[in-house]
Amino acid sequence: MARAAARPLRLGLLQYPVERPEGVAAWAAKLDRWIAGAEGRADLLVLPEYACVELGAALAPTAMPDEAAELAAMVGAAEAVLAAMREAARRHRVWLLAGSLPVRAGDGRVVNRAPLLDPEGRLAFQDKRMMTRFERERWGISAGAPPAVFDTPWGRIGVSICYDVEFPKHVRAQVEAGAWLVLAPACTDTMHGFNRVRIAAQARAMENQCYVAITPTVGEAPWSAALDVNRGFAGVFGPVDRGFPEDGVLARGALDAPGWVFCTLDPARIAAVREGGAVRNHRDWPHQPFPPPLPAEFA
Repeated sequence: MARAAARPLRLGLLQYPVERPEGVAAWAAKLDRWIAGAEGRADLLVLPEYACVELGAALAPTAMPDEAAELAAMVGAAEAVLAAMREAARRHRVWLLAGSLPVRAGDGRVVNRAPLLDPEGRLAFQDKRMMTRFERERWGISAGAPPAVFDTPWGRIGVSICYDVEFPKHVRAQVEAGAWLVLAPACTDTMHGFNRVRIAAQARAMENQCYVAITPTVGEAPWSAALDVNRGFAGVFGPVDRGFPEDGVLARGALDAPGWVFCTLDPARIAAVREGGAVRNHRDWPHQPFPPPLPAEFA
């Protein structure tokens, strides 16, 4: 797709309630209901990391599956889930970052992959690069492809999935490739985990003078080994500088409450603050001539 001229984007972030759909068709119907609830209010809709993993318990062969059984069931259903996502984007004529799901890569490894779909149902992917201990040690999820950027009608955007946003170089690579907005779908089971993502997202927005948006799964699922507890709220963060709120927070939802959070983002404001802000974090980043630290000497 050719790179388009940037214009304001109406963004919708779903604080996604974890439930227990009976199968892919039931999950697709749930997705359709939530998208219909945002009809006419957003151009691009964002679901959290692992939103569809609530299906794992229903698709696994045992009544109370363990983490491995849920993962295997989700990997096996990945193509059907992606087909449901495609149909939803087409039906509602909307851009959709449909969270993420575990899929088997071409080399046989399982990766955490976020599909971005356009209104025609075409999709492109961003893999999660940095694995949490749960993903690496208990689920066997592997690091995926390096950071990419996506050309959209609103300019270039990036996706840094959950833990990825906690690493400055992941987001910085996307910003240097032209991203003015980075989406960070998340799935965290404690307030510690959620706050790590939130604080990191705010830091990335400040140091890159860009927008960063997060949105989580919410609710308790004692029947799911992988999605047992889910905490957080959606938020949109921008530079902490002229033309933006004093804390950089443009929008946020209610803690742990299902629902949409909407925010209109103008890439022109990013260009303006990078040029005329009180500071120029984005521009000054490459000019950090820091050699390896040496012990300071006391006289």
